[in-house]
Amino acid sequence: MIDTRWTGNRARVTCLGLSAFDYIWKVAELAGEGSRKLKAGDFAKKGGGMAATASVAVARLGGDASFWGRAGDDIEGLQMRDALADENVNVENFRLFEGGRSSVSGVIVDEHGERQIVNFRGGDLPVDPAWLPLKQLRGTGAVLADPRWPEGAEAAFKAARAEGIPTILDADMAEAEVFERLLPLTDHAVFSAPALTAFAGSVSALERVATHGCRIAAVTLGGEGVRWLEDGKEDHRPAFHVNAVDTTGAGDVFHGAYAFAIAAGAPVGDAMGFASAAAALKCTKPDGRSGIPTLEQTLQLWRHKQ
Repeated sequence: MIDTRWTGNRARVTCLGLSAFDYIWKVAELAGEGSRKLKAGDFAKKGGGMAATASVAVARLGGDASFWGRAGDDIEGLQMRDALADENVNVENFRLFEGGRSSVSGVIVDEHGERQIVNFRGGDLPVDPAWLPLKQLRGTGAVLADPRWPEGAEAAFKAARAEGIPTILDADMAEAEVFERLLPLTDHAVFSAPALTAFAGSVSALERVATHGCRIAAVTLGGEGVRWLEDGKEDHRPAFHVNAVDTTGAGDVFHGAYAFAIAAGAPVGDAMGFASAAAALKCTKPDGRSGIPTLEQTLQLWRHKQ
């Protein structure tokens, strides 16, 4: 029997990092090697990005979500900020810098929900995080950051550590030096399988992550679920099997739901199962955000499949 009493607690989460604007094409099959011209059956434009989509997940689940990040004062930046605000995410500290170029992604999704992504991380955006109002983190239940703005993540994690606030790293693909910089400040490091393999040499190398002082070292494995180390002991939660339409943003939603659960006081095992349910439900609808579930929807799947 799952104890879900923690879901009634206030969950206040600050998410810092990447907001990207996604251009999404639906195709019959993904491109292989060599030059090819693909016909798209559908096209959409949506807000995306790791920490930004995680903040939407927190808000949909009923948490108090804030997004801290950078973009250009271009049409993509304006549309991204408006989209987050429409989801009840606090965007007071989502800055649009004059002359900056926002991050944009081209996403190709096949009929099985698998996708290929080309991302431009943005340009001409200041890296100095001195403008961040770090004192506003007081009272936050968790701080989640992705590795796309390491200077900002480092500043936020140091401030969170000083306040005793759990820090959660969305450890997607990044340079090794970025992880070496951020992991010593991270309480919960949740890697994607490709990122863990690139950083540590193997999808099974959670021990190397743990040596940096992370209390939780985890890796999401798609259809195989999630594995993690806690106090030297390995645990696993299986994936929830659903009719997947589009896996775009599933990892981002996992991280947002996990941060929501940790901020609400959930045990780690419950947070992993809850986040897995939320990520699975996201995959049942197109693009990275349409399928982000509510708290009630997530609890229903989580309870039903246990």
